[in-house]
Amino acid sequence: MKNKFINPFVKIAAFSFLIAGLTGGCKKFIEVEPVSQFSIPQVFSDVTNATTAVIGVYDELMGDNNYGIRINLYYPYDSDEMIVTGGIDGGRRDIGRYRLQLSNGELTNPFNALYRGIEKANLCIEQIPLMPQYTTGTAAEQKELKRLHGEVLTIRAQLYFELIRNWGDVPAPMIPAYRQTELFIPRSDRDSTYDKLLADLLKAEDLVPWRTEVARNERVTKGAVKALRAKMAMFRGGYSLRGRKGALGTMERRADYLTYYQMAKQECADLIANRAQHTLNPNYESIFKTYIAQGTYDPSYEVIFEAGAGGGNSNSDSRMGQYSGPSVNASSRYGSGGGGIQSLPNLFYAYDSADKRRDVSVTYYQVNANNTKQPRRLGELTDGKYRRDWKVPLQPAGLNLGFNWVFIRFSDVLLMFAEADNEISGGPTALAKQYYEEVRTRAFGGNASLIGTTPTDKVGFFNAIVDERLREFAGEGVRKFDLLRWNLLGTKIAAARARIQAITTATTSYPDSVWYKQVGEDIQFYAGANTALTAVPFYRPTNRPNPTTGWTGIQWRRHLTSNSAIDGLPLYNGFASFFTPGKSELFPFSQATLDAYQGKLEQNPGY
Repeated sequence: MKNKFINPFVKIAAFSFLIAGLTGGCKKFIEVEPVSQFSIPQVFSDVTNATTAVIGVYDELMGDNNYGIRINLYYPYDSDEMIVTGGIDGGRRDIGRYRLQLSNGELTNPFNALYRGIEKANLCIEQIPLMPQYTTGTAAEQKELKRLHGEVLTIRAQLYFELIRNWGDVPAPMIPAYRQTELFIPRSDRDSTYDKLLADLLKAEDLVPWRTEVARNERVTKGAVKALRAKMAMFRGGYSLRGRKGALGTMERRADYLTYYQMAKQECADLIANRAQHTLNPNYESIFKTYIAQGTYDPSYEVIFEAGAGGGNSNSDSRMGQYSGPSVNASSRYGSGGGGIQSLPNLFYAYDSADKRRDVSVTYYQVNANNTKQPRRLGELTDGKYRRDWKVPLQPAGLNLGFNWVFIRFSDVLLMFAEADNEISGGPTALAKQYYEEVRTRAFGGNASLIGTTPTDKVGFFNAIVDERLREFAGEGVRKFDLLRWNLLGTKIAAARARIQAITTATTSYPDSVWYKQVGEDIQFYAGANTALTAVPFYRPTNRPNPTTGWTGIQWRRHLTSNSAIDGLPLYNGFASFFTPGKSELFPFSQATLDAYQGKLEQNPGY
């Protein structure tokens, strides 16, 4: 993006890494020699060097093993919204099907990468406050060092947040490796780790500026800290899998969960009270197509927290648009990519025909060699928010397109407030309904008459929030983890299967086929002679053009019956096919990681 703070080529090598032992499966404590000529005192000798060290921490958010592809595009699927394409393979597709073997390398490398970032953050968190300039420097030096301190506290919290929601109780060193008598420590209770991180984020709020107080770039500001603290509090107050290795575990929520819902509500209220910093963009599509795809900043600043990508390499860039989005032919002007994530038919039909989010979240076309779009069938739809054919400027070569990964948007803040308030109050207050309806209204282009009736009871409003978060955040790596904290993942997978099966066998309401024609490089779907129905060609039985000259028909619902399958099973049975309640809610620790810990790391339930 513009005014980038992150320089992907700057690497800080003067750290001793906890991960150095893990990646080699080391069976004893080793002292890792730094590969740089810089000592720790030199790295933290002045504000410029300390800034460079913090850049090294930011840099750990991106790359193939982090939020460049694996953590954000492999780990959130399969769910009831989207799935990984293809059959089981011992790697990323096994993650999607919940067929997790301890030999799966897609578990080991991101796990190690997260700890590498934590180790860098731990060193900065320790050293920056020890710098003389932190307390006795000029006002400008003190302000900048405190900002850097708050930033690394926040990034460390994000990295631990990812570890906890995927692996549960994990080792949680809060000091750098050179100060640890043992590098391989036992797992820490996730509640205690969460509480420590929530306290860190509260401290960070006072250290970092608001967005409007500094030049805009990918650096953490106060809004990001508050939004992350709210989200982590919702997870601390939510369900998670507990138990011992071998036996199946139990999804549990702690008795004090309302304390954390109240914490989240307050943080969200603070953000909502400061809309000059962040608010909703009135145009949902523009967030992704105009601003994220073009690397510019939304004037509403709806994106509160993001990971910056750049450099065109596997260490510091991202593969959104190359792995995700519509399939794009290599000979097109856009370059090859897409098709790695499939949108399920029940997600397509979760949207009202007038909901403008559908055609942003779901892609119903592929791009041909001649740059024309060609419709995909109902069992072939893909995710849509990070598209290679949206990227500006075009990047027809390479795997890395420079898309930033979005962690939290302002709509998440509004819906978290509404959810927390409903739970605390025993039903939605006027404010909860107002913020929920604000998100709904934006989805319909500002037409509040289309949003329907908002439930007024606690259960009904919670269910409305569950459905709205599906539609609002589809393809953003949010849904699976929402379902986990609600203890609804297995339930919603089953519901999605039933819904897809019902669509597959339906003879009314859904068209067997749809008809389209090329309009330049784009496509137009036939909606029938009744112009009042032009917006809904997918929401009623097949309407065949007469005459058909100029129109081409393709299977739609019928494709689910005739061709759509995963691992030899119908689509509705093939996705998430190995999901096992009491086990699949968490990843296992890989065998390489267990070997490195030499028995000090207990395996997760069910493995």
